[in-house]
Amino acid sequence: MSIDVGTGDGQAVLWRASAAPGTLVIGLDAVAEAMADASRRAARAARKGGPANACFVVAAAERLPPELRGLANEVTVQFPWGSLLLGMLRRPEAPRPWPEADASAIATELVGLLRPGGRLEVLIAMHERDRVGTTIDKAPSLIQATFERAGLRTLEASPIGQAEVRSSGSSWARRLRAGTADRPAWRLRFERPTGPPRG
Repeated sequence: MSIDVGTGDGQAVLWRASAAPGTLVIGLDAVAEAMADASRRAARAARKGGPANACFVVAAAERLPPELRGLANEVTVQFPWGSLLLGMLRRPEAPRPWPEADASAIATELVGLLRPGGRLEVLIAMHERDRVGTTIDKAPSLIQATFERAGLRTLEASPIGQAEVRSSGSSWARRLRAGTADRPAWRLRFERPTGPPRG
């Protein structure tokens, strides 16, 4: 199972479902209207081009469906915005930009979706004018710290170019012009350990 959190218009979910027909792909977003078109396409009969392995759920990142806990082999967060991005960036000691931007709640919910050995991938692309309280050169270490505190192991934190951005299938990334000199992009990958918790 693959879960895309903050899926927006859901195009990345449809793209991934088409590329991996043997995997159930679920898109989650707090805004139902954003996913409406993709959800209608997913509900079509197979003979009309509807993917049998894609579905969409309305849910905020701070309160994900408990029915999905511990089921995902993969969780993705692609080019997050608003409270989802701010929650992953917030230092524990820093004031919250918005009440819902709680890093511990967001990290706990995202990690909770993963089965042991499951992986989380976060793609980000930021610019100073986004006013999120940090810059793209500092953001990866803040996100890395957030998820390591939540119990994940870092596998990768590296800049990516436009070819890798395009391979995400995200239409929002195209609108952002992610992976360009104006808006650099990074990939962070984490893994949930398979053994008992340390400490």
